Amino acid sequence: MKQLAHYLFVQQRHNWVLLFRFGLVGGSGVIVNLVVFGLVKHLFVDAGDVFFGLPGTDKAVRWYHVYSTIAFLFANVWNFQLNRNWTFASGKHAGWWKEYTPFVAVGFMGQFINLVVLTLLLHQGSPIELPGSVWNGDGILRDRELLAQLIAVAVVTPISFVLNKLWVFSSVRGIQGGRGS
Repeated sequence: MKQLAHYLFVQQRHNWVLLFRFGLVGGSGVIVNLVVFGLVKHLFVDAGDVFFGLPGTDKAVRWYHVYSTIAFLFANVWNFQLNRNWTFASGKHAGWWKEYTPFVAVGFMGQFINLVVLTLLLHQGSPIELPGSVWNGDGILRDRELLAQLIAVAVVTPISFVLNKLWVFSSVRGIQGGRGS
């Protein structure tokens, strides 16, 4: 047991620091995401309205999918810049676009999962639908779409951390001569 504790808390200390920093950056990214989501939701049409129907089905892309994607793009650039310069300190290892391309690829994978979770939380009849009777939009704390977006982001965050740590920010170091991760 002592060996496990030593391994986890001494030998892996650097990874705990990275996870803490990633969490702080992610927390600020969640704020950016929710502010942008709330702003575009407030400025444009009702989030539940149909953006466009999916041909050959009774399914549709709704405005909340669009709002979520816009919020993702803003938060993705925000998080990338902070993670690049502070969490993983990789700015000296590769060019911005060289790192951003895999970061945004990971982000789009996460955004796909985010949209699935968002749909499950907001789609009428879903087994995990947020009830409209409770989350009726009476104030920001009862905003159903905003809560669903927050839950979806929370689901995606651990997946994003692992993929970014193992692929995006460590791979560029290997390309640049194997400097430590």
